[in-house]
Amino acid sequence: MKRLTLVRHAKSDWSLPDQNDWDRTLSPRGQRDAPEMARRLRHRKLRPDQIVSSPAVRAISTAMILARELKVPASSVLQDERLYLASPDVMLTIAHETDSGVDHLMLFGHNPGMTEFANLLSSGDQIDNLPTCGYFTAQFKISEWCDLAFHAGLMSEFDYPKNRG
Repeated sequence: MKRLTLVRHAKSDWSLPDQNDWDRTLSPRGQRDAPEMARRLRHRKLRPDQIVSSPAVRAISTAMILARELKVPASSVLQDERLYLASPDVMLTIAHETDSGVDHLMLFGHNPGMTEFANLLSSGDQIDNLPTCGYFTAQFKISEWCDLAFHAGLMSEFDYPKNRG
């Protein structure tokens, strides 16, 4: 079994309207939500073996906060420019390239691609939106990441900061 967790970056700061999209930092709310979501992941024992993040500031910042809280070594956090505003096909390619020794892969990126990818992975339930700092995780009956396919995932977790359930 392999597990893939998709995490949308935490809420970004829009206070500098002329700032380049790539350089946008986390807002105070984003800085609060990221550790909270890491605690929820830890409570559910959802600790990844490897993290791959978009290098956009808001995404890699979210990834590093979660990695720290989940005690994932910095050497297991990779950046991949292809994840910046990636389509589901690009995310699938990145997952396919993952070493077979990784059982739980976590990708950090952006909407709309993250929501689209989550829905394409799921063999059942669909989500309307992956909110900022929300995560979707699914398990797959595969032993190699190159066998990951659309519509084959068993949705096992979906959570986001405003979810109080």
